[in-house]
Amino acid sequence: MRNIGITALCVAITLLNSSSTLPVREYKVNTIVIDAGHGGKDPGTIGKANNKEKDIALSISLKVGEYIQKNIPGVKVLYTRKDDRYVIWDERANLANRNKADVFISIHVNASPSPQVYGTETWVMGLHKSESNLAVAKRENSVILLDENSKERAEGFDPNSPESYILFSLTQSAYTESSLKLAAKIQEQFEKRVGRKNHGVKQAGFLVLWKTAMPSVLVEVGFLSNEKEEQFLASEKGQDLLA
Repeated sequence: MRNIGITALCVAITLLNSSSTLPVREYKVNTIVIDAGHGGKDPGTIGKANNKEKDIALSISLKVGEYIQKNIPGVKVLYTRKDDRYVIWDERANLANRNKADVFISIHVNASPSPQVYGTETWVMGLHKSESNLAVAKRENSVILLDENSKERAEGFDPNSPESYILFSLTQSAYTESSLKLAAKIQEQFEKRVGRKNHGVKQAGFLVLWKTAMPSVLVEVGFLSNEKEEQFLASEKGQDLLA
């Protein structure tokens, strides 16, 4: 027994010494999945000038992908949709998981009961800390009601029940910290480079982020409920800047 103990100690010391000389592997992003929110029979929110969330989200998503491929050689970009089609919520996450994506970015457009509200906010998976956070999650998660078997696919989740969101507090992602860092960088860029009002990084239970196995964010690029911001969001220049 003593010999076994001495041998084990020697092996442990050898491993510790050898591991201290190993180079630290640099994290590299190889694959990014860009998810244009809504689509097809699901228009998302609609502005006063009839601009639809699904169209703006798609246009900005395609531009984001083009900029990545142009400026970051070697990074593979995949899209959950590249045209006006409906994609069920869990297939968006499944696409990212199947392709072992390193980052998942879901792009949406916001709305508020107040037409004065404008600006950007970026969300990560987590439990809402206010009624306003819950309201945004409810609106985005209402897509589940478009499919007959969605509740079964979501394990009984009801987007209109505050109690259902407790489910998400029990499913804390291993990628929360990385997601928060990515979200903060996105918000910083929106504020400093595009001059948008920064509503910060927030957390809530979004179905589209629930089952992603990588750092994931949901970006709200502006408010269609604000007429001036709607014009910016629908313009080529505005979409280029946001992308």
